[in-house]
Amino acid sequence: MSTAIFSHPDCLKHDMGDWHPESPDRLQAIEDQLILARLDGLVERRLAPLAEEMSILRNHTPGALALVRDHVPVEGEFYPLDADTILCHASYGAALRAAGAAVAATDAVIAGSIANAFCSVRPPGHHATPKEPMGFCLFNNVAIAARHALEVHGLARVAIVDFDVHHGNGTADAFRGDPRVLMASFFQHPFYPYSEPEPITATSVNVPVAARSGGDVVRDVVRDQWLPALHAFRPQMIFISAGFDAHRDDDMGGMDLVEADYAWITREVMAVAREHAQGRIVSCLEGGYDLSSLGRSVVAHLKVLAELD
Repeated sequence: MSTAIFSHPDCLKHDMGDWHPESPDRLQAIEDQLILARLDGLVERRLAPLAEEMSILRNHTPGALALVRDHVPVEGEFYPLDADTILCHASYGAALRAAGAAVAATDAVIAGSIANAFCSVRPPGHHATPKEPMGFCLFNNVAIAARHALEVHGLARVAIVDFDVHHGNGTADAFRGDPRVLMASFFQHPFYPYSEPEPITATSVNVPVAARSGGDVVRDVVRDQWLPALHAFRPQMIFISAGFDAHRDDDMGGMDLVEADYAWITREVMAVAREHAQGRIVSCLEGGYDLSSLGRSVVAHLKVLAELD
């Protein structure tokens, strides 16, 4: 089997309240669609370990770690870190599983036991900055995994591709000015987290797009801006912040993508990985809040990763 899904039941225990869109139902919706698409038996399943605190601290300050670790409330209560980033009793364990999935997937892909991986985990990560959680995110799973690849496995260059509707501001903050990491993204602008667009550079290709942008706009961004930068950078591994809230059915965003667009982006990223990175990809779930389109889009993404499309 070339593709593995990393997850853990603890990721279902993180609960920010019945009203919150980043709910445990998201992972169940993915599971339901995997069964409907008959993919469940065609990809390997691996349980996410708990990340070690040292893994978290490669990307986050001790203060950021302590904000989560030291403020988990008693069972049945909540602790708000901000208006929409909330801890319950199980949140720290779930966050360690989510980061642990990304680290374990990185180890497995680099070891060659699998070709690529998808981490079906929550809480998501790409808004979490090195100094603080925010935007539903506690720890930055993709950034932690990228630092693990660089600092534990000794890779010289990694790329992070982010196709969430929201700018991955935490990831951008983590690697700004780091010549070892290329970040390529598109994001609806103006929109949360209201990041100001930055100049395109050799290691930062974060492209703002207007609300209601569809697949034609996004494919042009990928062809004209992502791919030349990725090929010039020659990453030894690619990480994907896989947010599916740019889907036309997701009212948490305002873009107009469909499943075929996510499949197309995944194919293009895989082609870069095959040419420069021995095919090595680790993808981590970020956003996606309309349950039906989330599940369908993850299936489209996984079919390409597993070469079943």
